[in-house]
Amino acid sequence: MNIRLNGAQHAVADGATVSALVSGVTGRTLAEDGHATDGRKLGVAVARNAEVVPRSQWHSTALADGDDVELVTAVQGG
Repeated sequence: MNIRLNGAQHAVADGATVSALVSGVTGRTLAEDGHATDGRKLGVAVARNAEVVPRSQWHSTALADGDDVELVTAVQGG
């Protein structure tokens, strides 16, 4: 199925979750609570169809064809 990720078309598997998407984009494995299994901070926030998806719900939030997803990564700097 196709979603819009940060304004661009992006294909994901049928039944994909927000957690699977974040894992695929970041290349990091996530636990069910949305935290990276490597123990390092993830620094990512997700909105689906203009609604913020709490990290605790990433694993249970399924994506649907046509969803508009914004994935924002925190960047440190001065």
